[in-house]
Amino acid sequence: MTLARAGTALLPDIGAALLLAAVVLGGAGCASVKTMFGSRPGEGVAAATAAAATGSSASTRSTSAAAAAAAAASAPASGFALVTPQEHEQVSPTLGVTVEIEAPGALRALLERHLDLVRLTRPGSEVRRDDIDDTEWARLIDAAPAQVRELLQTEGYFAPRVTIERAPRRAYNEPDHVKLGVEPGPRTQVSRLTLEVQGDLERAAAAGDAYAAGVIAQLQAAWPLPPGSDFRNADWSDAKAATLARLRAAGYANATWAGTGAAVDAEAHRVRLFLVADSGPLFRFGEMQIEGLVVHDVATVRHIADTSAGVPVTETLLLDFQERLQKAGLFENVSVTLDADPARADHARVLVRLTEAPLQVYTFGVGISANTGPRASVEHTWRRVFGRAVSGRNKIEWGEKRQFWEGELATHARPGLYRNLLGGTIENLESTSDTVLSQRLRLGRAQDTQRIERLYFVEAERSRRDIVSPSPGSTGRINAVALSINYHGTWRDLDSIVLPTQGFTFAGEIGLGQARGTDAPTGTFGRAYGRLTGYLPFGRAWYGQARLEAGQVFLKPGMIVPESQKWRAGGDDSVRGYGYRSLGPIVNGALGSGTALYTASVEVARPIVDSLPSLWGAVFVDAGNAANSFTELKPAVGLGVGLRWRSPVGPLRIDWAWGRETRQGRLHFSVGIAF
Repeated sequence: MTLARAGTALLPDIGAALLLAAVVLGGAGCASVKTMFGSRPGEGVAAATAAAATGSSASTRSTSAAAAAAAAASAPASGFALVTPQEHEQVSPTLGVTVEIEAPGALRALLERHLDLVRLTRPGSEVRRDDIDDTEWARLIDAAPAQVRELLQTEGYFAPRVTIERAPRRAYNEPDHVKLGVEPGPRTQVSRLTLEVQGDLERAAAAGDAYAAGVIAQLQAAWPLPPGSDFRNADWSDAKAATLARLRAAGYANATWAGTGAAVDAEAHRVRLFLVADSGPLFRFGEMQIEGLVVHDVATVRHIADTSAGVPVTETLLLDFQERLQKAGLFENVSVTLDADPARADHARVLVRLTEAPLQVYTFGVGISANTGPRASVEHTWRRVFGRAVSGRNKIEWGEKRQFWEGELATHARPGLYRNLLGGTIENLESTSDTVLSQRLRLGRAQDTQRIERLYFVEAERSRRDIVSPSPGSTGRINAVALSINYHGTWRDLDSIVLPTQGFTFAGEIGLGQARGTDAPTGTFGRAYGRLTGYLPFGRAWYGQARLEAGQVFLKPGMIVPESQKWRAGGDDSVRGYGYRSLGPIVNGALGSGTALYTASVEVARPIVDSLPSLWGAVFVDAGNAANSFTELKPAVGLGVGLRWRSPVGPLRIDWAWGRETRQGRLHFSVGIAF
């Protein structure tokens, strides 16, 4: 009995009986028992020998026989071992598993990325195969179908069919092979949506408040998962987050979800969505707390805010206010936030934190342009002239083809976002056909809002044009003066002012005045100009841009107006493939400015490589010209290719264009966008 108990440490009961017989009968019996049970060399017999040595009734002959059997077992086998593959797997070190997944492409990628069984067999895994025993592998394999179903539910598949097959391969010194078959079935779709609100928003809407009713209507209309749309867990989470953010942006800063739910009918592949939002109070503008002012006036900041008490404090109101402060040119750092204390909701406090910019700044610059050649400039900005709420700016630029001075005095923002201004310009512009000296003085009023910029002004101007090598009988110098009233406006609806890809911008100018010039009668003239630019994305990564520009000066025959009132075409932002201001009417052999202008452009661009999304390639066609009437205007055409680097300060453009009329190529480069 002692021998049997000792021998069963590693073997079943029947093995203990046979092992006892082997000890009694001798070494040959022990060798056969070892082969039958597939023990590791020497294990079973050594254990039996140790047990026999401890038994009081064991004879010396039996002990010697056991020792002989152990020696025989440890010696190399001369024949073959009768070990089945299943028995070999029970005693071999684990080799892990290989996993094969049969599923639609997108779902297969999801399972390969998140399934535990796959992650642990992936090369580079922190867990080694020999760190996991057979029991853990079996658990992972058994758990795989349930985990597959859980992962597929996040993609909207609630009734998938999952099969699993395991092929043992350890007998061949290979990992076991596991094959997962996945048939996802139809994707679940939204069958019904219930989106409700409670709190102040619900009560205000019930009382007939138009703003509250509009907020609820916008929430329901903008819900991203309407009935009929596919249901995914990620989309469901995003939709809830976006809707709550939209409610908070509407002035309900403390809004939360009172409850949300998705009731899934797996058999019908339908899901019903239920959401109830608790709006909390509506925050209305009450007071402004301003920090950081040193020399500038509190009134200036209040005028830039351009709001009144009782107005809902929306996200748009705060962002627009912050952007206007940044564009005012008076501050380096700006932060505008809402104090979301519900106790102050009816008289909410807006916190404005500012860092003032230096009072005076000198800016020096050098550059080069395909239009006007190399240049150097110096600019002085004085943000509070003689301690008053007035900004001053003076800029001098000296270039190869253009020299000018520009100065302006402008008040800080006043009620309605208006600024009064006084400005002047002196410009000398040289070309191959003439040299034009212009002087302008203007007095006006400007208004800058989020989408619209307006400028009303009265302007007095004088121009002198010196014609280079005039034809016989032509005048070598032409002088003109004019006094006019003008309106300039810019309307923008863009996804980004600096780097637009969708939307449009329109710039328009109208003016009426009186002019006289050399050997010309005095008379009244009118002027109209417009420039429309549109941006539209299409396809996967393609972007289109188109521009239409037209203008005309209306005047009596024989009248002369200053050169700044007329146009020439050609150059970076006009018709590429031709020199700057090189297209216009030819009068007495000399190029001049026209009273009619028309240009158009179409461009298609896309990123060159995915790894450099800011580097674009483009192809374009430009056409246009200037003349003394539209009937005389013959468009010049330019075709080309270019590169675009979408830098944080605006697009850097390098273009090569072929001028069809000149049959020559020309390089153009510029920074920024022309409005």
